[in-house]
Amino acid sequence: MATNGPPPRSYTYESAGVSIDAGNALVRAIGPLAKSTARPGATSELGGFGGFFDPKAAGYTDPLLVAANDGVGTKLKLAIDHDRHDTVGIDLVAMCVNDLIVQGAEPLFFLDYFATGKLENGVAERVIAGIAEGCRQAGCALIGGETAEMPGMYATGDYDLAGFCVGAVERGEQLTGDKVAPGHVLLGIASSGVHSNGYSLVRRLAEDMGWRMDRPALFDPETRLIDALIAPTKIYVKSLLPLVRAGKVDALAHITGGGLLENVPRVLPEGAHAVIDADAWEQPRLMAFLQAQGHIEPGEMARTFNCGIGMVLAVASDMAREVAADLEANGEIAWRIGEVIEGPRGCTVRGSAETWSARDAWEARHLA
Repeated sequence: MATNGPPPRSYTYESAGVSIDAGNALVRAIGPLAKSTARPGATSELGGFGGFFDPKAAGYTDPLLVAANDGVGTKLKLAIDHDRHDTVGIDLVAMCVNDLIVQGAEPLFFLDYFATGKLENGVAERVIAGIAEGCRQAGCALIGGETAEMPGMYATGDYDLAGFCVGAVERGEQLTGDKVAPGHVLLGIASSGVHSNGYSLVRRLAEDMGWRMDRPALFDPETRLIDALIAPTKIYVKSLLPLVRAGKVDALAHITGGGLLENVPRVLPEGAHAVIDADAWEQPRLMAFLQAQGHIEPGEMARTFNCGIGMVLAVASDMAREVAADLEANGEIAWRIGEVIEGPRGCTVRGSAETWSARDAWEARHLA
């Protein structure tokens, strides 16, 4: 039967909101970024269905593989809302590689997942450039990833990130915390800011208090508030790996969600209790600002934010001074922040009156 109407519409993937050409252009654009992270064992070539890595070429004889994955959390929303896409990739890498080094593992290769409703290559390239920079800082290769354009899944301009990293440690050299015992000293290494945890509270405070992100921070007139809040998570791999391989460290705790209270016990054996003295280091001005703005109790600070300590080391008492000197030689700021005592597996953080704005002496305790 003949019809006089217009021909039926011819649908394409692009008419549904997905641009294959934009995806291909992004892969071409990020190729040089991946190549810049090449290291022994990996070629960092993109475009295949998977990435190869040769542990023997990386110098390993009998390696155990250690894997970690993570995201950046609601810090991403802060980055999106304020056009700060250049460093969240560093955060993504940091959250994974810092979890590997605490096992004694060297990060070897990294893969990323970038998902958005509509691919905007300018944004995606900035994010992936940050991922490549994080990989260079950690000494691992960016060997692949996935870019997903999914119309209807995300609000306009939003995207999400996930990272996956694999590392290696020679069999028998992994850190398990089994050597930690009462008498061990706890050293803390300075963080670079809020890192990538606690941002749901940060954003809630920003909304309720009406912060002007583009204005100089109250605690640092030389820095805009958004720049202080978005500062990337510090990557500790290159300063810690030599100490781990030299056998100078018995346990490491990456201070992420759960703060000092809940992360330190994760690397302690039964019968070991960490006691941390909040008087041992000066509370960073950014942390003091967050605490004051939210009238946050010291114990809540200790289980929400890193409070200025991004990594905690457990070392034998006779090694503490040497390890602290090694850390400082590697560019870190380190303090002796506590000790391990006999007791139930857990952590106590305590401070004097006025420490972290407390009216009286205080302590917060968590049992694992």
